[in-house]
Amino acid sequence: MEIEVKSNTEKPIEATELKRLYSEAGWWENRKEEDIENILEHAIFVGAWSGDFLIGFARAVSDGKFRAYIEDVVLHTEFQKSGIGTEIVSRLLKELSHIDVISLFCEEDLIPFYERNKFKYSKSQFVMHKK
Repeated sequence: MEIEVKSNTEKPIEATELKRLYSEAGWWENRKEEDIENILEHAIFVGAWSGDFLIGFARAVSDGKFRAYIEDVVLHTEFQKSGIGTEIVSRLLKELSHIDVISLFCEEDLIPFYERNKFKYSKSQFVMHKK
């Protein structure tokens, strides 16, 4: 089956679909559908589709000009290491091409994936969290 990667302006994603994908990936078990709806209303995102089945997702939050931050790059386990993750990130970067700086943080084992997608590891900046 053909995989299609589409932006949120081309094909919207329902909160139930994204919740199912998060669940399949073992992510965000406590997130409620209404909270996911809010995420989808306030983000730039792309989805990967196998027919009508959502198999991948990535979103960004942005000020619309200077900065964007990529979040929640997730792919159904059956489709990992197939090139679809790269296609999702590439499509999201195309949607963000007007932004000056695009950032993300990831687990250490994903650094090579993001380096292949033209991100650079920065030793000069540190991730800090409150909570």
